[in-house]
Amino acid sequence: MAKVGILMGSDSDLGIMSKAMEQLEEFGIDYEVNVISAHREVDEFVNYASSAEERGIKVIIAGAGGAAHLPGMCAAIFTLPVIGVPIGTKNVGGVDSLYSIVQMPSGIPVATVAIDGAKNAAILAAKILAVSDDELLAKVKNFKADLKDQVVAKNEKLGKLGYKEYLKQM
Repeated sequence: MAKVGILMGSDSDLGIMSKAMEQLEEFGIDYEVNVISAHREVDEFVNYASSAEERGIKVIIAGAGGAAHLPGMCAAIFTLPVIGVPIGTKNVGGVDSLYSIVQMPSGIPVATVAIDGAKNAAILAAKILAVSDDELLAKVKNFKADLKDQVVAKNEKLGKLGYKEYLKQM
């Protein structure tokens, strides 16, 4: 049963939102994915958000660009955590999306990650779910340890090669 719902307002967001899917798969977290518009499919959207909890969804990750109402509208309906992913836009680079998601009214919080930060949204969802799942908590701890190991290895390589040769290999 899916524990995370991934929503996007358009299939053009799939390239960014696939990073969340990949990360959830690495953690072994089940998810469902839907393209749904809070503006163009009002009834379908309300049905999705209002029935998500009874379907087993514990966290929703919603990506949206431009006006970016999808995450906030999810948070208005869905009682459990919503993580918003502002999608970069051509006109203003996604700042419009970021502001739309992060500036929610009091009482309707949306956890918001960086512009195009779908991978971090998945990591945050895993951390939320890990509060009540020791097996997942161990995976999150291993993930963090791997991040540290990667930095240590890069530092050792830099020290060994020097910055000019290191840059050539990047």
